[in-house]
Amino acid sequence: MTYQSGCRGRVDLGELPGHVRARLGRLPGEWLEYDPATSAITVKHVEPTDAPVLLTAASELVCMISEIPYELQTRIPGGDFFVHLEETGQLVRLRVDEGGTIHIEWAHPGYEGAKKRPYDSREIAIEPWEHRLNGHVALVSADAAAAAEALQTLADGFEGLYPEGDFRPVVEEEGGLRVEMKDVNLDARLLVDRLIAFARPRSLTGSVDVSSFGDVAPEHLVRLVFEDGEIWVQHPLLWSAATG
Repeated sequence: MTYQSGCRGRVDLGELPGHVRARLGRLPGEWLEYDPATSAITVKHVEPTDAPVLLTAASELVCMISEIPYELQTRIPGGDFFVHLEETGQLVRLRVDEGGTIHIEWAHPGYEGAKKRPYDSREIAIEPWEHRLNGHVALVSADAAAAAEALQTLADGFEGLYPEGDFRPVVEEEGGLRVEMKDVNLDARLLVDRLIAFARPRSLTGSVDVSSFGDVAPEHLVRLVFEDGEIWVQHPLLWSAATG
């Protein structure tokens, strides 16, 4: 799922006197604006100019908060803006804590400590033809050689946008089969379906990271985890434990 640079979210400012609301409403903005109906800073609905989204949104956010008197800043409920950077593919969070403190944090996706959910193909938001697979899966099959050949044919014949990468099924002893994947352009859903069809009950183990050969928002990355025949999905943790 490709994306372009952009901004989403809102920051609630709480109840403000009329003269403060009027000042906020007069502030010019490229990306952000004050919504008097909800007393919140929101993303503008009109198409913004080509002003750099992160620098502009951060500057406008600071400017709006600074227009609020100190004694009222401490009553700000807060909120988040999330900024996608097309140039680097990064996700940046502009967080306003309760009380008006502003934090700027770059997402660093990682799976350590991420919760697992039962596999559902709908959890994979990336377009199938862009899937980039890295990892390995092991299984036991009634006919490991036939399973290896079928999986290799699946990978070689997939009509993705990037026919590259290394997909290597290796037949092992006693019906074992191990599949190694490095930067493989293959629909992860198709692969899971085939693995389930070939694997004996409770024999699937390993993990596969699903990313994209195109631009992808960090929150759309997925890891498939195979444990004792069960299949799980993890979405990466984006922020440090301290900031949530």
